[in-house]
Amino acid sequence: MNLLVPYGKHYIEQADIDAVVDVLRSEQITQGPAIAAFEDAVAKYVGARFAVAVSSGTAGLHLAYLAAGVAPGNSIVTSAITFVASSNAAYYCGGSAHFVDIDRASINMSPESLERELSVLGNVQVVTPVHFAGLPCDMSSIRAIANKYNAHVIEDAAHALGAVYESGNRVGSCEHSLMTVFSFHPVKAIAAGEGGMITTNDEAVYRKLIRLRSHGINKLDDPFDCPEQTTVNGVIDPWYYEMQELGFNYRITDIQCALALSQLKKLGKFIQRRRELAERYDKAFEDIDVCQPAQKNKMSTSAHHLYVLNIDFGSLKLSRGEMIRELNSRGIGCQVHYIPVPSHPFYRKLGFLPDDYPNASRYYQQGLSIPLFYSLSDSDQDKVITEIKRLLR
Repeated sequence: MNLLVPYGKHYIEQADIDAVVDVLRSEQITQGPAIAAFEDAVAKYVGARFAVAVSSGTAGLHLAYLAAGVAPGNSIVTSAITFVASSNAAYYCGGSAHFVDIDRASINMSPESLERELSVLGNVQVVTPVHFAGLPCDMSSIRAIANKYNAHVIEDAAHALGAVYESGNRVGSCEHSLMTVFSFHPVKAIAAGEGGMITTNDEAVYRKLIRLRSHGINKLDDPFDCPEQTTVNGVIDPWYYEMQELGFNYRITDIQCALALSQLKKLGKFIQRRRELAERYDKAFEDIDVCQPAQKNKMSTSAHHLYVLNIDFGSLKLSRGEMIRELNSRGIGCQVHYIPVPSHPFYRKLGFLPDDYPNASRYYQQGLSIPLFYSLSDSDQDKVITEIKRLLR
């Protein structure tokens, strides 16, 4: 049986293992100094004032929405092509979600579609653009439209650590947004096992996120709401704390942050290798009528989390499912990112119709994610290219 080349894979070396072992041998394996060190490193890397590490990217979206005021009676708007967490988190807050179509060339949120949607909706609290596959959205246009309708912008950058805007600033700097949310799932740019990060330049938002991450308990130098309970004979009781709002246990561990901090040091070479692999794919598939790279524009700004082909399966002798199974039998793993969120049963029951998002539906019928990760060798990539081309004949 062929050893499968997966569509995505983490890369762990001895330095990463040593970093984790050092924490395991320390006095704190959670709520310790590695968390603050990782937060500081990410904030410095992206150019944001503040960063808050959490247990997952989904947890990050949930807390970001809460901090931005998403609540019953209002909603968020996001792309039809994303992972379900982008919209699900709105419902965790008691709010709701709406969707906009994608731009066919970038697979990102279409500003024109966003303008149309916001012009007819009311009580939209947050717009959530998704930097699909690591390619930044048209954030200048999206922010201008969101401002017009008094909505906050929260970037879903689960794919985009290391990506840059046209200005040269990094995604996560919050140049165009109130907050940005990252994911550190193993197939992402850097791995923490599981984990997420929220960046922001707003100190009040930062303080709220810190509380919400840990049960809503006062943190930093938050004033006490019940100061009369805090002291005996004028001295603050050392054990005293207050749960000031309803929060969650979305804390991350020092074990995870030690791994992620070690990985962050290698992010530059990770992205450079992914870019080289993407360029090789671009060249290999550029002249095939039934198969084209899904994202051809501004690839120099992308973090290259995914490489997606648009394949005209209607012109082939095999379906996408048949192609994936055949490639698996030849030792090549593929995936589809993503089923349009309005197509899922939960959202259909809420009245969403996939046909209302024609670009997203067309993309879904054609999209195929093929292997792209730092340790993918040239020879394995050549095998992927060769086997896909054989099936396209």
